[in-house]
Amino acid sequence: MSVLRKDFLWGGATAANQCEGAWNVDGKGVSVSDICTGGKFGKSKTITPILQEGTFYPSHEAIQHYYRFKEDIKLFAEMGFKVYRFSIAWTRIFANGDESEPNEAGLKHYDEVIDECLKYGIEPLITISHYEVPFGLTKKCNSWVSRDMIDYFLNYCRAIFTRYKGKVKYWLTFNEINSSSTPMGALLNQGILNDLENPTEFMKQPDYPQQRYQGLHHMFVASALAVKMAHEIDPEYKVGNMMIYSASYPLTCKPEDVLKNQQYNRILNYFCSDVQCRGEYPTYMNRFFDENGIAIEKAEGDDEILRNGTVDFYTFSYYMSSCQTADESVKSGEGNIIGGVPNPYLKASDWGWQIDPEGLRYSLNEIYDRYRLPIMVVENGLGAKDEIEDDGSINDDYRIDYLRKHIEQMKEAVKDGVDLMGYTPWGCIDLVSASTGEYAKRYGFIYVRRYDDGTGDFARLKKKSFYWYKDVISSNGEKL
Repeated sequence: MSVLRKDFLWGGATAANQCEGAWNVDGKGVSVSDICTGGKFGKSKTITPILQEGTFYPSHEAIQHYYRFKEDIKLFAEMGFKVYRFSIAWTRIFANGDESEPNEAGLKHYDEVIDECLKYGIEPLITISHYEVPFGLTKKCNSWVSRDMIDYFLNYCRAIFTRYKGKVKYWLTFNEINSSSTPMGALLNQGILNDLENPTEFMKQPDYPQQRYQGLHHMFVASALAVKMAHEIDPEYKVGNMMIYSASYPLTCKPEDVLKNQQYNRILNYFCSDVQCRGEYPTYMNRFFDENGIAIEKAEGDDEILRNGTVDFYTFSYYMSSCQTADESVKSGEGNIIGGVPNPYLKASDWGWQIDPEGLRYSLNEIYDRYRLPIMVVENGLGAKDEIEDDGSINDDYRIDYLRKHIEQMKEAVKDGVDLMGYTPWGCIDLVSASTGEYAKRYGFIYVRRYDDGTGDFARLKKKSFYWYKDVISSNGEKL
């Protein structure tokens, strides 16, 4: 008998800006991801407010999922998916973000995607905003810095909540909302860009914490109002948050390291979810705001909105863990985009992300103890350089090993008492990396013949992990 519940939601996850392509087709506007060039490990992608001719923009074609979603969803169904987590491109529904009426062609496209999922008995899990804020709103009001964004977002939510009523049950408001507690989240998550003329390296954006945290406040209010709206439009709707969770440990048992780690966990891992799950700002943020010169402007009634708009379930991405130390002479880990130093007991991926399956069990227990809400792991996976063998096979045993060990630890967490709803590994089909803007960092069970030099025919090939994951799902996690 399986440790996991009978209705466990096995599946996979993608994002529109990383897989759809068709970036300017059928009335779609420009999103912030569309102005980012390709990059690679060790070389940052570039933000170009004015598009440059002859420059490679991976999101413009991505893997052509916009045209090939039926083929892709059929492959997901062959693996046995119970759920498919995908995002709606905001700019397909409202090209600039501030229109009064939605784009019918965009709504129709997602009707077709949702219907294709339902045809195979696959539950859609839709991320409303996944790193693809309309660039029109960046230019108009610097995006989430402005309180006007709340109404623009709710107008978008109203359009999709109304359109897909009766077809969709699960929604997530903002992907990895807490990435905005780090400098990289400014453009990526919030659409904030202070120089609209000159190119900027993605990892070297000028950072203004006041903007990011004020933007987060507006996102919190928007999320809470979206939860309320969803429940009013369809009482069957369940709305969750989505966090990037980075398990973190003190590097040593020095009290200074323990305190440093506690502070890191509070700011990155818990601040945003404390607001979204508990409905109020945690008291520990008062000192952080004071010491960093941050003053959050709230409108009258905001606190009540936050209290009344808490999420129905909690979801998060989990890829790696890190350590914290008060010793400034210890270097940060290479490839680690969310801070911390390497753990001497762990190995790392080709991109420098430390592999820590036990950290997933630890994280699940910490999260469930804190919030007592149902949980889904909606991103987890290994980015690697997959190679096609002479016989056409792709033997990604390293990915199978990574996923197997993480699923084993999920099951241990369930034994510990965690209420775990489902698991959607990231990039179930190869797509463009959000952090580096490259194809070479592959996550999928399905290989896509598309490369960083712009070549490739987009053909889909099943990896060894495709057949392995099919057995995992059919056995409800027992055959690993």
